[in-house]
Amino acid sequence: MAFFLLGMLSVAPVWAASGDAVVQQAQQAFAARNLANLERVARNVPDDHVLLPYVEYWRLVLASRNDDARIADFLAHYPGSRLAEMLRADWLKSLGAREAWPQFLAEYPRLVKPDPAHQCYAYRAEWSQGNTGRQREAVSTWFTGRDMPAACTPLFSQLIEAGLINQEDIWRRFRLALDAGNPGVAKSVANVMAAADRPQAARLELAASDPTRLLNGSRLDMGQRGDREIALYALDQLARRSSSEAEQALRKRVSQFSPIETGTAWARLATWAARRHEPVALLWYQQAGGAAVNDTQREWWVRAALRAGDWPAVQRAINSMTDSTQNQPAWRYWRARALQAAGQRLAANALFLALSREHHYYGQLAQEELGPVAQAPTINIKMGGDDLAAIARNPGIARALALQDLGLRSDATQEWNWAIREMSDPQLLAAAELARRNEWYDRAINTAERTRELHDFELRFIAPYRELAQQAARANQIDEAWVFGLMRQESRFINVARSGVGASGLMQIMPATARWIAQRLGIKGFEPSDMRDPAKNIQFGAYYLKHVQTTLDGSPVLATAAYNAGPSRAQRWRDSAPMESAVYIESIPFAETRDYVKKVMSNAMYYAARFGQPSVLLKDRLGTVPARKTAVQALPESDDALELSRSGD
Repeated sequence: MAFFLLGMLSVAPVWAASGDAVVQQAQQAFAARNLANLERVARNVPDDHVLLPYVEYWRLVLASRNDDARIADFLAHYPGSRLAEMLRADWLKSLGAREAWPQFLAEYPRLVKPDPAHQCYAYRAEWSQGNTGRQREAVSTWFTGRDMPAACTPLFSQLIEAGLINQEDIWRRFRLALDAGNPGVAKSVANVMAAADRPQAARLELAASDPTRLLNGSRLDMGQRGDREIALYALDQLARRSSSEAEQALRKRVSQFSPIETGTAWARLATWAARRHEPVALLWYQQAGGAAVNDTQREWWVRAALRAGDWPAVQRAINSMTDSTQNQPAWRYWRARALQAAGQRLAANALFLALSREHHYYGQLAQEELGPVAQAPTINIKMGGDDLAAIARNPGIARALALQDLGLRSDATQEWNWAIREMSDPQLLAAAELARRNEWYDRAINTAERTRELHDFELRFIAPYRELAQQAARANQIDEAWVFGLMRQESRFINVARSGVGASGLMQIMPATARWIAQRLGIKGFEPSDMRDPAKNIQFGAYYLKHVQTTLDGSPVLATAAYNAGPSRAQRWRDSAPMESAVYIESIPFAETRDYVKKVMSNAMYYAARFGQPSVLLKDRLGTVPARKTAVQALPESDDALELSRSGD
């Protein structure tokens, strides 16, 4: 069982250890959907066991999930708990499916986190009671390229029948679905169009599977809006793999599109070209015109301009973004850089100053742009034993730790996150320290990062396995802070972490990479399961990090990108001329890798300060990405199709 050593204070567990095995048996019966076995085992769970609510929840879900009275009793008995939220969410969907609108409306306000299905039921419930005050909000749920729950279909039918969603709105969602890469959703949307206007499903399928054949053939009737929309989608699919082919196809049919449709097409071609770092992207963005460009495309417009060193274009593209996108740290930073390049130093400094107060990659870069200005020293707020003891008595925290002890990691994490969602800064810091002392490192970091005014950066940047990491860093002559920055991002120091692509351990080593490293190190009898050993995992990760750094001209930025996405990709994203590393990072085509490199390099700065290393600017740590020495083929890149590989590619 978990126990907490709080200095000289010991906090005893609040549940009965003797009941743990029984609770585990109950959970296994629930997972197997064996109600009879669950009921038998549940009788042996002690009444004072901290996880008794889970056992009752499991019984209720299997036996009586439509028993309104029994559900209401559970909700009243465990108010505010995560289990109550989960049960209420399921119950509301049951009430909505049964169109029990008065009961639904009575319970719905108590749901903390409604999902789209709940929202659609709520709009229908209100409408059924004569309340039409939120019709505009109901209509807004229509405008998405994602597939919506079946619960929303009757709502959409009502809105269309009432004329609140018109034919232009239907076309708009049709295009949103195709923009999002969801042709199946587009087909469903097309089914509510008038039959004469409805795009043919076969042509839509051909646009996805063989866009060249569709665009070069004679099947399309460009006088029909549906076929023009399909042609735009086909151009987008073609542009994913070849800018030149897409350009030829567009120029062949450009006279058949309206001006806005033509701009839409150029924007799509420009975005794929920008993702492949093709200089023609800037010209195509200009041809697109602002009205035909969405914010995702504008972001790539900025990235293309950054790689070209075109600061006026950077500023124009950012200025054309919606306010919410402009206010993201990335675009506030690059807008300030563009203003600085234009000689508007005072305006730039105002943006840098506000950004420098934020604790992340862009905040660090902004602080450095301001120079050695007066800055308050970092203060690490520490919570005392009484604070930790109080947090340990929190029922949600106690349940989370008990679930963690039983190996129910997913439930434990969700229970913990629910328990801390409304905590104050001191409570969050106490909870983070409690998690650290229980070696639950990812929750310690996650919890410490949530504070708003009081901070403990030693908790945000904990350093377990320090001796092992120091040894591996020295052996490979790489920076210990960099190793920790990467390890924190890879696994949050969870030794049992395993990614969806098979990477494992503290430094997330792929099996093929591990075998290759073992061979290089002359290790006999290696087994992939050896990566569960922290010492060996850190040794292998540090070796591979040094290897990719050496093969990529010594650049830590290129090595970090290679560690996540593969060496050949990191190489392909370089240019024929040296490049500011921050620009290289910003223009990485994969969103996951782009975010990963920023966080690893930012993490390293915090660890360097924690370890007392000599002060080095983040810009100096990033350095310059050297020019690519040999040409490489530009291949299609897609956030959606990213297949992470750490074995080289």
